[in-house]
Amino acid sequence: MKVDPAIIELLGLDAENTTVSSAGGGGCSSASTSKITCKLKDGTEKHFFMKTAKGREAEVMFEGEHASLNAINSAVPSLCPQSFGHGSFSSNTSTSFLVTDFLNLTSRSAQKSKAPSLAVKLAKLHTTPAPIPEGYDKRMFGFPVTTCCGDTPQENGYKSSWADFYAENRLRFILRQSEKSNGSDKELHNLVETTASKVVPRLLGDDHINGGKRLTPVVVHGDLWSGNASVGVIGSKGGGAEDVVYDPSACYAHSEYELGIMKMFGGFGGSFLKEYHELCPKTEPVNEYEDRVRLYELYHHLNHYAIFGGGYRSGAVSIMRTLIQKYGK
Repeated sequence: MKVDPAIIELLGLDAENTTVSSAGGGGCSSASTSKITCKLKDGTEKHFFMKTAKGREAEVMFEGEHASLNAINSAVPSLCPQSFGHGSFSSNTSTSFLVTDFLNLTSRSAQKSKAPSLAVKLAKLHTTPAPIPEGYDKRMFGFPVTTCCGDTPQENGYKSSWADFYAENRLRFILRQSEKSNGSDKELHNLVETTASKVVPRLLGDDHINGGKRLTPVVVHGDLWSGNASVGVIGSKGGGAEDVVYDPSACYAHSEYELGIMKMFGGFGGSFLKEYHELCPKTEPVNEYEDRVRLYELYHHLNHYAIFGGGYRSGAVSIMRTLIQKYGK
C-alpha cells in the first residue's frame, strides 16, 4: 500500500521505498492503525506508527495526543514514543493522521533490560516541573491544546490554582458532558456541585494542600490505566524491552491526579506504589492522601459515565457521598 504524500513530506522519506501495512492498537473507538516501513540506503529498515481517522473529532484527538506524547517524551524520553507530527492526508483532506515512533510491544513477562522501571520513570515525570506556558510568567495548570480522555475532548484552559482547575475544568466540565449524553440528573448535579464547591477547596485548596505552598504543575499521562502501559522497544534502534506508556491525555497537573485512574482499574500494586513514592513522596497532608486519590478517581467514573452510561454512575455517587460526608459540611 502506498503512503500518502503528506506523510512522505513530514518524515522526509523516499516514496519508492516506503510502504504501509495494518498494525494493532488505536487508543480510541474510531482510529485505524498502520505501520510505515521505509527501506534505507544501507539496507536497514525504519518503522513508524500511524493512526488515521475522519472528522473534526479525529483532528482534535490527534493534536492532543501529539502534544501529550512529546510533553512526556521531553521529560522522560524512554517512557513513551515521540510524535513526529499530525495533519491531514493530501489525497483525502477529511482523513487526519498522527505519526509516532513505532513501539514494538512484548508481553509483560518478557525479559526486560536493566532500564528503569515504570515506577521510577513515572516518578521522574512527576518530579520534573512542567514548562512555563507561552505568554505566562509562571507554571500553570492546564495544557496548550485540547486532549481526549477516551472519546471526551477535555477543557484544558490554564488556571493558576490547581483546586480551581480540578473543580471547573474537570468536575463541572465532565458533569456538563454527562448531562449532554445522559440527560439532566438532579441528584448527580447536586453531588458534583457540592464536591466541586466544598470538598475540592477543603482537600486541594491553595492554603491547605502542600502546607500552603503552591503545588508545582507536572506533566501527567492523564489516562494511565493498565491497558495504556506495557513492555516494549521504542523505535527502530533495537535494544532490550522496557516499561513504556502510550495513548496519553496529558495536562500540567498535581502529580497525584495520575493515581486516580490507576486506582480505579488496578494493575499497579503495592510494590509499584512503594517504589514510586520513595522517589515522588505523597503530598502533605499525607493523612488525606487516600481521599485525594479517591477525589481524582471520581473524574474518571464521571467520564466513563458520560461516554458509556450504565453502572459508572453508581461508582461516582458512592465516592461523592463518602467525601461529602467527611469534608463537605
